[in-house]
Amino acid sequence: MIEFDILARFSDEVNFTAEIDCAEDAPYSVKLGLAVKWGVEHDADLSNADLSNADLSNADLSNTNLWNTSLRSADLSNCNLSNASLRSADLSNASLWNTSLRSADL
Repeated sequence: MIEFDILARFSDEVNFTAEIDCAEDAPYSVKLGLAVKWGVEHDADLSNADLSNADLSNADLSNTNLWNTSLRSADLSNCNLSNASLRSADLSNASLWNTSLRSADL
């Protein structure tokens, strides 16, 4: 088990620290994806977070507040973003293949 910090989008402030089951030498994108999934399970605040390049494929992020979050170049393929708040989120170059955006607030 390792601790992994989710940082704010426009500063180096820590939004929250996740406890993930992952190898120390795992790719950053995998660690970040696991930390986000941990955050969703623990009701962490994901708004204003820097989630750029995260591997969030197959994640259930339905009803999640991702307001003003950077998801630039994130892998969101097969992700459930139904009813998620994505207002002001940066989805530049994100992979949205087969992603559910039903009733998402864009």
